Amino acid sequence: MRIVMMTAGSRGDVAPYTGLGAGLVRAGHEVTLATHGVFEPLVAGSGVRFRPLPVDPRAELHSARGRRLHDARSGAGKLVRLVSMARRAVAEMTAALVEAAREGEVLLVGGALGPLGYALADGLSVPALGLHLQPLHPTGEFPAPVLGTRSLGAVGNRLSGRAVMTSVELMFSDAVRSLPRRYGLVAAGRSGGRRVRPVLHGYSELVVPRPRDWPAGLEVSGYWWPHETPGGRLPGELEDFLAAGPPPVFVGLGSATVPDPERVSRAIVTALRAAKVRGIVQSGWAGLDAQGDDVLTVGEVPHSLLFPRTAAVVHHAGAGTTGAVLRAGVPSVPVPVQFDAAFWASRLTALGTSPGAVPLRRLTAGSLAGALRRVTRDGSYAARARALADGLAAEDGVAPVLAALARLSG
Repeated sequence: MRIVMMTAGSRGDVAPYTGLGAGLVRAGHEVTLATHGVFEPLVAGSGVRFRPLPVDPRAELHSARGRRLHDARSGAGKLVRLVSMARRAVAEMTAALVEAAREGEVLLVGGALGPLGYALADGLSVPALGLHLQPLHPTGEFPAPVLGTRSLGAVGNRLSGRAVMTSVELMFSDAVRSLPRRYGLVAAGRSGGRRVRPVLHGYSELVVPRPRDWPAGLEVSGYWWPHETPGGRLPGELEDFLAAGPPPVFVGLGSATVPDPERVSRAIVTALRAAKVRGIVQSGWAGLDAQGDDVLTVGEVPHSLLFPRTAAVVHHAGAGTTGAVLRAGVPSVPVPVQFDAAFWASRLTALGTSPGAVPLRRLTAGSLAGALRRVTRDGSYAARARALADGLAAEDGVAPVLAALARLSG
């Protein structure tokens, strides 16, 4: 079967699909991943073909528009700014997405491109399956992940989910309306965008149980781990640092950006030293930097190789990094920055693998040092992390996707 997967966003919005795609290739499918061109190296050696999309997400987040996301004090405010920024990016990507979609017998649509991907499938008369990394559909059990973690009650929680889905539809409305006129694709029926599509969610029910009020067709498959090149190694300098003392604490904010990276870097180093732990600081998209005999600054390194060798991980609580930390079986301190990060941070706390979040807007050397002392000295967090990792190791997130594809083709 010729499969086209499509997604957009940061590295964490892309990497899980590389591992899923590799699994589908091993099962005999021809798989193409359509996403931002800067992420083409992630599919190297996987057997997955690549279709580049324009727009560099890192450049967008560092632009004046992207920096304004930090000005919003609420999840709703950030969402409004994101919708405005993303509509411009979608307009640039639509032509390339149409071209990629024409090659598929089935479309696998990442949550970040949902409405447009489904409209493409309808226009080309091919089946589509949603692949989400977050629980985006409305539920009474918790509010929409991008709007915070405080429950609004069952009715309010569902309304918040519907509000977010409406905002996402608005993000793609211009592009969807352009499909018949500019690309000759058949327009979907009036109910096409609103009907419940089959969706598989790439995380574990051990982390977020499937909401009981979700309709049939919305399932949780288990994690899709990023593709890894066999025989991969850590850089020599990093290996030397690991060997020179006790397991360090990893600190990285991944694809998140911060208004003042120098201040945040100073606070991190001061907190590590106050907690009497060594540190590995990843520069990431935030541009963090730390110097000293007891700290090492690194660039991109495979989480699967490094995290199991750390005492704890301080991270931005993106969906992908959260999964990587849980897979490694180490405790963590989430530093949520924006979007769904507070949701994942709350799950880590509820699961007992974290002593609690230190949101970026409240991060100081003192607040982070206190959390580091708790997470490295109280062994219960590490014990629960190891137990959860054992459960995740027994799951196969690719198998449910293969079963869903079989149903679509049957």
